[in-house]
Amino acid sequence: MNFFSRIAARWRAETPVDSSRIRRGDGVWEAFTGADGEIAPSERKAMTVTAIWACAQLIAGAIAALPMQIKRRSPDGDLRVDPNADLWWILNEQFAPRWPASAGWQFLTASKLLHGDGFAEIVRSRSGAIRSLIPIHPDRVRVIATPDGARLVYEIQPDPTISAPDAMAAQVRVLDQDDVLHVPGFGFNGLRGMSALRFSLRNSGTLSLNAQTFSAKFLENMARPDFVLKAQNNLTDDQFERLQGMLEDHRGPTRAGRPMVLEGGLDIHSITMPIKDLQLIETRKFQIEEIARAFGVQPFMIGHMEKTTSWGTGVEAMGAGFVRYTLRDHLNAFENEMNRKFFRSASRVAQFDTAELERGDTKAMFEAARIAIGRAGEPALMTIEEAREQFLRLPREMEGTVPQHASVAPTETTDPEETGE
Repeated sequence: MNFFSRIAARWRAETPVDSSRIRRGDGVWEAFTGADGEIAPSERKAMTVTAIWACAQLIAGAIAALPMQIKRRSPDGDLRVDPNADLWWILNEQFAPRWPASAGWQFLTASKLLHGDGFAEIVRSRSGAIRSLIPIHPDRVRVIATPDGARLVYEIQPDPTISAPDAMAAQVRVLDQDDVLHVPGFGFNGLRGMSALRFSLRNSGTLSLNAQTFSAKFLENMARPDFVLKAQNNLTDDQFERLQGMLEDHRGPTRAGRPMVLEGGLDIHSITMPIKDLQLIETRKFQIEEIARAFGVQPFMIGHMEKTTSWGTGVEAMGAGFVRYTLRDHLNAFENEMNRKFFRSASRVAQFDTAELERGDTKAMFEAARIAIGRAGEPALMTIEEAREQFLRLPREMEGTVPQHASVAPTETTDPEETGE
């Protein structure tokens, strides 16, 4: 048993959870239910709500599409793109042989959005060089503080997606915090962020699920209300069973339109509130707005066109607003965690390039470039070459170079300690 395994074992032994002592209102109860005892929607159930799916897909897809640049700080303090950084291939093309970079970023972002934390194992060579990133579902991770509270260790459960794991893959592992990319969301308490499924989406998500289920069942029954059958006299057991069988013959969408004959003075009365009084459509529309608000997304970006945006008009204004007010929080969290785990130095940083999302339409871009290089005798703010770079997205410090990562992936290992040389 290694050092970190001993820490995890000691922590489990010293902090047992006695289910008989769990009470409403304490942290253990709220971790599994909520402050009022309601069960939070699961990830799979929550994602059946189109508004939740659209918000998560919008943010995760936008982050996955952003280029990740590795920059070095020059002696004068300016950051310049490193065209030959080994990490470029991992962060832009392939996290690991099983994980394309785009899928990895989407997985980490969705984990952060729904569960409050995104986790990925940092696989290093013996020399400490980063070889790959392996995303981990938050449900498989238990975050543990060291006895002095200064550091974290991570207990990782086996991957359930591996159908026939070998002995190593079937074990519970304990990793040091330097070997785990942990991107917490809002409400981080030193261990975990706050799960949207258990907090902001617990009521709105559950209400959306209930409204969605009610609508499906209502239409499945051919939009027929609930009703009661009133008899003038008491029915015999045979008559009652016959009536039940007749009602069963009218269940389901394929048989609900068949006429039903009422005998013996039976009368039918509707007991369901009229659908207009339920305001079901208005409720579902409001839940879209509530879910969008929880994710920090403008409703129009997920197809809810009844509300206007306060971000301004035009592609450039909407893109800049999306980056500034929605993505920036997530991007900053990813960049901060990568920089402190990958580099531990101000000389190199990893940054997302958001220029593509903030770029305006062609006419506005050419007009801005025309002003920048000077028109009608006005002083120029940049040269023609600098303006061209803004359109081509080719940084000046990379001119005349061919990045190694442009066509060739890094080899599996070049570490002499691993090859035995």
